[in-house]
Amino acid sequence: MSYPIEGVVKPTILVVDDTPDNLSLMRELLRKDYQVQLANGGERALKLAALQPQPDLILLDIMMPVMDGYEVCRRLKADAATRDIPVVFLTAKADVEDEKRGLELGAVDYITKPISPPVVLARVKIHLALKAHADFLRDKSDFLEAEVSKRTREVLAIQDVTILAMATLAETRDLDTGNHIRRTQHYVKALAEKLRTHPRFAGVLTDNYIQMLFKSAPLHDIGKVGIPDRILLKPGRLTPEEFEIMKTHTTLGRDAIEHAEIQLGMPVEFLSTAKEIALSHQEKWDGSGYPQGLAGEAIPLSARLMAVADVYDALISRRVYKNSVPHEQAVAIIQEGRGVHFDPDITDAFVEMQESFRAIAARFADSDDDMSRKQAQINSLVGA
Repeated sequence: MSYPIEGVVKPTILVVDDTPDNLSLMRELLRKDYQVQLANGGERALKLAALQPQPDLILLDIMMPVMDGYEVCRRLKADAATRDIPVVFLTAKADVEDEKRGLELGAVDYITKPISPPVVLARVKIHLALKAHADFLRDKSDFLEAEVSKRTREVLAIQDVTILAMATLAETRDLDTGNHIRRTQHYVKALAEKLRTHPRFAGVLTDNYIQMLFKSAPLHDIGKVGIPDRILLKPGRLTPEEFEIMKTHTTLGRDAIEHAEIQLGMPVEFLSTAKEIALSHQEKWDGSGYPQGLAGEAIPLSARLMAVADVYDALISRRVYKNSVPHEQAVAIIQEGRGVHFDPDITDAFVEMQESFRAIAARFADSDDDMSRKQAQINSLVGA
């Protein structure tokens, strides 16, 4: 874009008039200080205005055949590519209503014929200066918007990397494979999207909240990092004493995330959701879960969603200490837990969309290689 600054390419003025003498007159008047383009009709003017580099200003006659100046102005302002080019009407129509109509269409000025050369040159100079200033502000705004977008993407990427690093750390010490993390993450998102129109949940399950759920879900078992290997990696059933220690992974996970938040010095939305899930995903609807024995609506929604996702995946997944159960059996078990282990409405939504869960499970299925690698990791941790 050219600007009216000495030493820079001359600004371009597009003159539109169906009279050859008027075009010649304006060219002679403007050619010393500006590059001049001429158009003898509306269609030609629209084509020239759309070409790069675009004119910096358009001087537009009104009374032209086929397409008058008003229509030309209307089309220029309706097109995102040309709407920012200032238009000055240059016409013999001197009626106040004509001028009002032109300005309402988006013209920046209205000069009547016969023209006064000093007036035309002064008006042209003013409007070019105003356009240069507007272009500068627009370019600056676009630059700042691009920078904000870039920084936002960087922040989101840092969040994702942080979650992945923390979840991967937990996964290296867990009997579950890394695909468990991905499956539960997608289960929770799919279940939340299913419930977003439900009267009980519509006010909470916004796009932003669902995104926070998706980000936070991988941290549901982060507290297992603090469980001793002799308990975490035990291939058989835990003793009551060992199970009490295993149950502390919920509070350990919440405390670890909370500590990270304190070190950061400010609350972080996705970490708040992660703390809810880590602490409360083992709670049960009837109050018989742990660690706080919460019941019903007292259990955070994020944790109620994760409870269904986590149990379903535990049931259908093969582990070194157990076989998997078929999808249909897993669905039946969760249905039996309706109103006891699980929120009734969430259970109903799960049953309705169970095929989506099956598809997610197939998409992120554990392979024999996954299980072999996990067994090797466990062996190295316990010194086998």
